[in-house]
Amino acid sequence: MVSNPVHGLPFLPGSSFRDPTKTAFHRSQTLGYRNGYAVVRRPTVGIGGDRLPVNQLSQAELDELANKAPVLTYGQPKQAPPAEFIPAHVAFDKKVFLESQGIELNPPEKMALDPYTELRKQPLRKYVTPSDFDQLKQFLTFDKQVLRFYAIWDDTDSMFGECRNYIIHYYLMDDTVEIREVHERNDGRDPFPLLMNRQRMPKVLVENAKNFPQCVLEISDQEVLEWYTAKDFIVGKPITILGRTFFIYDCDPFTRQYYKEKFGISDLPRIDVSKKEPPPVKQELPPYNGYGLVEDSAQNCFVLIPKAPKKDVMKMLMDDNKVLRYLAALDSPIPEDKDRRFVFSYFLASDMISIFEPPVRNSGIIGGKYLGRTKVVKPSSSVENPIYYGPTDFFIGAVIEVFGHRFIILDTDDYVLKYMESNAAQYSPEALLSIQNRVQKREAPAPELENKQTKEDPGEQELEALIDTIQKQLKHHPCKDNIREAFQIYDKEASGYVDKEMFFKICDSLHLPVDDSLIKELIRVCSHGEDKINYSNFVRAFSNGPG
Repeated sequence: MVSNPVHGLPFLPGSSFRDPTKTAFHRSQTLGYRNGYAVVRRPTVGIGGDRLPVNQLSQAELDELANKAPVLTYGQPKQAPPAEFIPAHVAFDKKVFLESQGIELNPPEKMALDPYTELRKQPLRKYVTPSDFDQLKQFLTFDKQVLRFYAIWDDTDSMFGECRNYIIHYYLMDDTVEIREVHERNDGRDPFPLLMNRQRMPKVLVENAKNFPQCVLEISDQEVLEWYTAKDFIVGKPITILGRTFFIYDCDPFTRQYYKEKFGISDLPRIDVSKKEPPPVKQELPPYNGYGLVEDSAQNCFVLIPKAPKKDVMKMLMDDNKVLRYLAALDSPIPEDKDRRFVFSYFLASDMISIFEPPVRNSGIIGGKYLGRTKVVKPSSSVENPIYYGPTDFFIGAVIEVFGHRFIILDTDDYVLKYMESNAAQYSPEALLSIQNRVQKREAPAPELENKQTKEDPGEQELEALIDTIQKQLKHHPCKDNIREAFQIYDKEASGYVDKEMFFKICDSLHLPVDDSLIKELIRVCSHGEDKINYSNFVRAFSNGPG
């Protein structure tokens, strides 16, 4: 309580002081009882017993002051001045009372209605006769009874559309419909459980409700003429809900029993809606362009980064270094080609063929490699399904067509005869007969000298032709004697053979051109088995005469 102990100062902010020695801050009692009734009395002192700064008057004194007339204080009241004169043209300005002047007006008309005012008026109460349909009875009777239908939505006619499965639930308790999605594993869709939440579905709307904003407002009975009911869901018939046409193809046993008892429909068979898969599209390869093998070119059509075709590893291991050699003549109407001879080498490990033409002096034809290792397609096969020449197609008298050139097999080496004898079941009778004729000719008396060249072993002819070609190319090597001696040092048994590893070491020490294509072919012809090389024939290529 703020007090002003210093008398004479105005009771204003900054002119009053607080007593720091004051310790009592209680309030005086203002409630009392008189004759058993609670009465209110004015406080006589302030907080802590301080004197109140106002005069204390009793109720009687207050009543006495209220009854005193103000005349004693303020004197006699003054008389009000007379009213101001107002002319008639001012008093009746903008006011008409026309009948007194003899003017008749039309009868009063209704005032134009204000839409806002009419909207705020309380609407008239409408009394609707209650329906005789008991919704409570329906709820109690059909509670927890649900009709289940299995349906599909076929949207394959639209772009990126598909055929999807759904489950339609019809709740008998309140005639509401719910559509659930059927998800499959790895279907690539978000696992939303519902396509449509449980709600009543309108079947026929009123005429004025076609433009009703259904997306933001709920449809009531005023906008709907007919709702979907259980009789609208029939197995085998389509139904349109929210713009989507669902085809119902099956239902559960409870639904079948309900339709039998309620509607008398007992035949609700399940309809097969599974679509047969279309036949697989045959993969057509582009036409062969003639480069490389067909299998290699086809790999570009299967994968983005092509890989080499798979090979038969077991066949490569079992038939490694097994080569069948044949002597052939070119079947050509050109006279210069009649005396040309070719050596066919068939590699069993890869089914590839190489052709070598032995050089003939003064023939006017450069000999050497005629065809590198490759698979040769039979002329009777197609490009899509190529059939390659096999070892059973080569026999004496057979005609081999290589890229438009026809060759006739004239003779074989001894290894081919042994191979055909050991695999006689794979060859035709015509091929086996050619073997018998070949053996009979070998056992016959020696032919004349001029025919010796054509009846020599094709492997020997290839070797002699290679040696002759290399001698022409290298003429005379300065280390002729040292070459033979270098090989003989490591041939302790004087067998004429050395290991492959030692052979290349000796060639490297003598600076022999082993990287030359003709030298590589000579090494291949002189190879014996997998790890031996006949150096006697190899050395002959580096001399002018026989070694």
